[in-house]
Amino acid sequence: MDLRARMAVEGLMSGTHRSPTQGVSAEFAQHRQYAVGDDTRFLDWKVAAKTDKLYLKQFFKETNLDLAILVDTSGSMAFKSQGKGSAPWRKFDYAATAAAALAHLAIHKQDRVGLTIFDDQVRQATRLSNNTNHWRTVTAALSAADVVVTEQAMGPDAPNVPGRTDLASLFDQMTAKLVRKSLVVLISDLFDESDVIEQGLAKLRFRGHDVLILHVMDPMELTFPYRSSSEFCGLEGEGRLPVDAVALRKAYLDVVEAHLEKVEASARGFRFDYVLLKTDEPMGPALSHFLARRNALIGKR
Repeated sequence: MDLRARMAVEGLMSGTHRSPTQGVSAEFAQHRQYAVGDDTRFLDWKVAAKTDKLYLKQFFKETNLDLAILVDTSGSMAFKSQGKGSAPWRKFDYAATAAAALAHLAIHKQDRVGLTIFDDQVRQATRLSNNTNHWRTVTAALSAADVVVTEQAMGPDAPNVPGRTDLASLFDQMTAKLVRKSLVVLISDLFDESDVIEQGLAKLRFRGHDVLILHVMDPMELTFPYRSSSEFCGLEGEGRLPVDAVALRKAYLDVVEAHLEKVEASARGFRFDYVLLKTDEPMGPALSHFLARRNALIGKR
């Protein structure tokens, strides 16, 4: 986990998030005309020499935030496609690596990070901290939270059935737990009702939190390339179902597309960020693009 996360961090944008509030730091923002009572230490004497007018230098002020990372460990996160065009990692491996990479970046910028691991309930949670050693705590928790689904655990009445995704419970617990405005990063395949997701996002918006959704999907979940009748096994205790894959394909893809569109529209509606991560693609470019776009938006604000 340590190695995978460090490799993911390489190439990601190293710039910190910036505040629209102007203050004192190393990054210049703009000039403002001097007014009586302003601190003369920030006068730009070069501009004064050229214009005979007094201007102050203003800078972007670095800010610290609380980063709450939520990682899904429900049974469906154990899925990994097989055969030609398959992904190298299970969805959980991909999600855990993304979580560790974001934690590494945040702690490096002195932001406090807290990790929550969940399925149908919160399974583990770390405290918020920006201590350098806290990253080891995060990666250790992710390594210990592996999702294992055995053939014996696939039936609805089987013992040790993996937890189902329950985002309603998760959102309720997080809104009660987060007392300070935070950036909440939800990393999941979002196998829950879209209305439940929208209601949870509404609660987080009402409390003033910002949200980034990292929607992790296997490529075969998005394309359904199966060409023969097969027996499909539910990874969260749904049991087994014989399926004519060719006959089902269009209906399946229509449902998946509608779900993706509804989730993204809900996120955008609350002005949250949404990124679809496919487990057969490197996560670095997608996260780097998101971080660059986020910094650009903050700069405009």
